[in-house]
Amino acid sequence: MKTNFPHRSCFVAPGVLAAFLLSPAWVQAQSAATVSGAVRSAAGAPIDYATVTLHRAQDSTVVKTEFSDAQGGFRFEAAPAGQYLVSASQVGFGRQWSRPFDVSGEKVSMPALTLAASAATQLKEVQVVGQKPLYERLADRTVVNVEGSTLAAGNTTLEVLSRAPGVSVDGNDNLALRGRTGLLVLIDGKRQPMTGSELADYLRALPADQLRSIELITNPPAKYDAQGTAGIIDIRLKKDQRQGPNGSGSLSYGRGRFGRFSGTMSGNYRRNRLNLFASTTYTKRQSYSIRNTQRTYYETRDGQPALASTTDQRNYYVGQDHFLIYRLGADYDLSKNTTLGGVVTGFAVPRPHPHGYSTNLSRFYDATGQLTDSYTGPGTGRGYNPNITANLNFRHTFPGSAAGKRELSADADYAYYYTNRLQTLLTAFPLSGRPERLLRGDQTGTLSIQAAKADYAQALSAGTTLEGGAKVSRVHADNDLRFDNTVEGVTMVDPGRTNRFRYDEVISAGYLTLTHTHAKLNLQLGLRGEQTHARGVPLDAAQAFRRDYFQLFPNASLKYTASPRHEWTLALSRRINRPSYRQLNPFRFVLDPTTTSAGNPGLLPETSYNLELSHTFQQKFTAAVSYSRTADPITDVAVPESTTSTVSKYVNLRRQHYAALTLTAPLTPTKWWQVYNNAVFFYVRYQGELAGTALNRGQGAFNASSNHTFAFGPGWGAELNASYYSAQREGFFVFRDFGQLNLGVKKDLWNRKATLKLAANDVLRTTPLHAVSRYTNYEERLYLRRDARTLTLSLSWRLGGDGPTPANRRRGADDEMRRAQ
Repeated sequence: MKTNFPHRSCFVAPGVLAAFLLSPAWVQAQSAATVSGAVRSAAGAPIDYATVTLHRAQDSTVVKTEFSDAQGGFRFEAAPAGQYLVSASQVGFGRQWSRPFDVSGEKVSMPALTLAASAATQLKEVQVVGQKPLYERLADRTVVNVEGSTLAAGNTTLEVLSRAPGVSVDGNDNLALRGRTGLLVLIDGKRQPMTGSELADYLRALPADQLRSIELITNPPAKYDAQGTAGIIDIRLKKDQRQGPNGSGSLSYGRGRFGRFSGTMSGNYRRNRLNLFASTTYTKRQSYSIRNTQRTYYETRDGQPALASTTDQRNYYVGQDHFLIYRLGADYDLSKNTTLGGVVTGFAVPRPHPHGYSTNLSRFYDATGQLTDSYTGPGTGRGYNPNITANLNFRHTFPGSAAGKRELSADADYAYYYTNRLQTLLTAFPLSGRPERLLRGDQTGTLSIQAAKADYAQALSAGTTLEGGAKVSRVHADNDLRFDNTVEGVTMVDPGRTNRFRYDEVISAGYLTLTHTHAKLNLQLGLRGEQTHARGVPLDAAQAFRRDYFQLFPNASLKYTASPRHEWTLALSRRINRPSYRQLNPFRFVLDPTTTSAGNPGLLPETSYNLELSHTFQQKFTAAVSYSRTADPITDVAVPESTTSTVSKYVNLRRQHYAALTLTAPLTPTKWWQVYNNAVFFYVRYQGELAGTALNRGQGAFNASSNHTFAFGPGWGAELNASYYSAQREGFFVFRDFGQLNLGVKKDLWNRKATLKLAANDVLRTTPLHAVSRYTNYEERLYLRRDARTLTLSLSWRLGGDGPTPANRRRGADDEMRRAQ
């Protein structure tokens, strides 16, 4: 069966552009000017590897940090309009500050900064240690600097991510950014082949101690894949770049109802042109979850719904797993302008493999409240899911010309994922006395991904840059699932659940981006085209599908810097969210005796038009108004299959409207206290039909978070994070409000070579999720709780020299490993 999308999803409709959450920073660097200068000694000799920092003149807030090269030179690319200071420091010298200067779209060449020798620092070999702010607003994204955060110690990536400004995780483990699902999640610029609960489980397995930062990109330029109607979350891992041999490590133990242990070791060797790096993390943990469901079934009598029956289900699950994550890589400078690099990352699962057990008690009542039947369903599960990924990257910067520099970058990627899941579920019927039924499931799946891309940037003039690139990716997935039923000693294959699904996909893409700066205006125009070929083949030939389509994804932004205090940005874009492989897979997965989840081969991609207007005051405070209109929105639903069972799956609704106001307010009440406040007020309306129920409903909601960082002396610090999410609608589901309070304290030891941290998460135990889903003849109420309230003690340390690192190099691979979900 070949499916061609309607014309409305293939062309850009001029009046239907919609907006997105705030990305005030997203245009800042594009209108920006280059600030350059040099660092000299009192004798006039160049000082290399000096730490050079760009500060806002108003409050000395750190904007960027670079390092001087062998000639003492430094450059800050794409500095937004405003007033700044520059400071420079190096071991053995005192810190030197520049005079305040203005950036207004023209290149700024600063007088050389002269560092005076410091006898005190020469004798004690004290290095000036800088601390990045926890949250930063950069050119096109908000950055959460996880490294060094007290609350990250001993926690998982999902826990840290859920506390990022505007990010939330619903009861079905779907990530949302400012109230919208449909995110592209990258790790080091590459997509993980998972979505929903699988992606959430992977992020729970990845310790936050491995993270350097989390980047929230709400309006990505054409260079990024068009996937992700709600934007992009890019999780960046640590990479030590200090000179010489260096190492670091950490140990942590946390305790909620159960314990969790994590240990990390990493090292690198950087000398001249070569940098070698490696890291490994071992984690062992035990956790639990409670999932209670009340279902109400109605029948139509005289044109009105009348109560028919109810069910009450109680599920309790305990799981235990341990795993090893390793990373090996190298970068080599072939010349001054050319770098070749490679990295291999693996996820190993030692024995015993992850396993767990569950208990289920289901009771069934008639319309009068009388008990009619009951099930008990103890179950077991065991999994094995190793994977390995490899990347080879190349970057070459051509000699500069009068117009500016030219750069070519390329990446090649390969990934392989293997999955084996074993499941048993024993259903007993104590009330009716029916024979017990044993269900056994065995799933084996493989997934391979190959991708290659190249990007080229060319400065056409002092204020104009052209960038273009191409990418191709290929995915092959093969999943085989078998279920057996055993009743009274007789075992038979369950044909309703046994299946095999093979999926092939090729996406070819190309893009062009033109950026032009003139005086106080900056304009960026981008166009990306993507050709998709996809084919799914299950055992049931009637469910096979083939899809071939080409789509264009334009984006544009205009920034006007009225003055150093006021900046306005208008951004428009079109994006897509393709269904994940698991969402298309028609397999049925058994959750309990009356609940299953299934894929939907008929699922279509959703497309959105986005519009956003933002204002930044004093380069700190931001207000943004955004609107988005999405066609064929993908949403998670739970619909009845009979009077006793339901199925959870993804479906397309007809349309979604989204409007939001986002406010960001970073504050510095004192030198030792920094505050980052974020609030999103939004309204979402869904239109569609499912299970005989028409949906045309909207609901207003808001999310708010406040993060406080304290620096006490000497070496003491603390962190407090509070967040609140009001009741909000997601398709047919309405979620009750919830919040979270997290506290942490840390102490630097051994001359800042080690840090001891103590963190308490979900102190008030306010994270349980409550949701309700209503249809014409059915209602479901869901309660979900996990082991969220924990206390974690961790110790981290650094080994080797504290020599400065070379200036950061931007790698060419920004968005590999597409939507292998």
